[in-house]
Amino acid sequence: MRKRERENPCGICGHYHKYEEGEVCGVCGHRWKPSDGEGAPSRHESAFPTEVLKDFLFLGSYDNASRSEVLRTLSISHILNTVPDCHNLYKNSFTYHSLQRDRPLDFDEANQYLEKCERDKSRVLVHCMTGKNRSAAIVAAFLMKSRGWRLAQSFQWVKDRRPQVQLTDASQKELLEYELKLFGPSTQTLVPTESFASLGFGYTKPAGDMQTPVFNQTTMPSIFERFNPNDRPTNFTFGVERKAEANPRDNNSDGRVNPTSTENLMDSS
Repeated sequence: MRKRERENPCGICGHYHKYEEGEVCGVCGHRWKPSDGEGAPSRHESAFPTEVLKDFLFLGSYDNASRSEVLRTLSISHILNTVPDCHNLYKNSFTYHSLQRDRPLDFDEANQYLEKCERDKSRVLVHCMTGKNRSAAIVAAFLMKSRGWRLAQSFQWVKDRRPQVQLTDASQKELLEYELKLFGPSTQTLVPTESFASLGFGYTKPAGDMQTPVFNQTTMPSIFERFNPNDRPTNFTFGVERKAEANPRDNNSDGRVNPTSTENLMDSS
């Protein structure tokens, strides 16, 4: 379908075709699948990878890596393939680096490649087959190494941007070991939160109620609480001033007080 015949492209593959009618995309072969049931929305993986770090690091699947038009649109020039048996499709168009070891994941090798891409200001896509496990673990390990974040923070950063991430037990174990290698045993007390419970790294929801910090506790009543606007002072008369003591120098010999300059009579002459 010609671009001018349709204003908006397909939200999944980014190409122009009648996706609502089930038409197959003539560029990439994508077809919009109907919903699984009445009222149940259909789930589709986006053709675009997830941007983890702005203008630099992208996370996605093999399907994302196979769409050269999308990669060029995002100005991605480098691709890190985390699956040894996965073929690199566009060696003449992009710079590839493939991890040769299946397990355990080679975090150090991946981090060296990603650090070089960051120094060169190159946009890089990290992918596995689904973009949910191996590539997500590599990206989380890179955040720990390059940003100095702990595992929980690094994983949450990735999960917030790509909610479909699901690490296997093997990947979780390798990330925990890598965190121990980078930071050593944790010496500070971690404060668990509800967000950590979904990570799968052993964090649990805190039991009991949180205690109020000492500096937020009120020890003395406020002055506004002590003051009652209906209370009026009893020994107070408005407009009465305290009498000033008379200066002996202002007194005449007969005891009369000399008038002030303002009290002198004006000259009538």
